This record gives sequence, structure tokens and C-alpha cells, in this order.
Amino acid sequence: QVQVAESGGGLVQAGGSLRVSCAMTTVAFSAYCMGWFRKRPGEEREFVAAISGDGAKRSYADSVKGRFTVNRDSAKNTVHLQMDSLKSDDTAVYYCAAKRGPLLATMTSQYDYWGEGTQVTVSS
Repeated sequence: QVQVAESGGGLVQAGGSLRVSCAMTTVAFSAYCMGWFRKRPGEEREFVAAISGDGAKRSYADSVKGRFTVNRDSAKNTVHLQMDSLKSDDTAVYYCAAKRGPLLATMTSQYDYWGEGTQVTVSS
């Protein structure tokens, strides 16, 4: 059974950096597009970043473009979200998700497997 699990959340000061990671149990990691989403207090879950199955293509939300970087490690079935220049608005629960099929996707409805989320809190 496919499972995804996040790790690495925590508390960081504004302007700082944090990396969250996601491990996926599967024998065909490259067959999945991997995405990151977040849910800020009082708001709907929103797209943050995604990386294609072969790692060649990435997509970012405008709000994080230039500050966040998504990468995947096929040898370890993991995907990382490096978050730099963090702002208080980045405070949210961050979710990792996997989509069957390697092509990029940015909508929550396109993803098939979800982690339970990890809290990221940015203090101002």
C-alpha cells in the first residue's frame, strides 16, 4: 500500500530557512508526480510546489517562487521542500501528496495519496 509521510516541520524565525521532507513507500517512485500543499489557518488547502516523476519539471505557486525549492531523491523515495526567506504568512500545515502518473499537477483533486501534514510556524 502506498503511503507518504512528512517530516521536518518546526518553528523558525522570519527570514530563516527550513526543509521539510516526504518519504513514500512504493516500488515505482518515478511513476508519481510529487506535490506540496499547505493549509494556513482559516484558509483552504493550497498548492505550493510540485515536481514531475523524472524530476525534470517543477511548478511553484507565485507566493513562494524564488524562495522555495522542491527536489526529489529517487534512490531514497523522498522529496524535499527547501524553504528560504520564510515569512509569517508561510505559517501553515504542509502536506505532501503523490499523484499517479509522472506529469506535473497543481490541483488537490489530482493527487491520490496524502500525508498527515507537518506544522511549520514562522515567528515574526
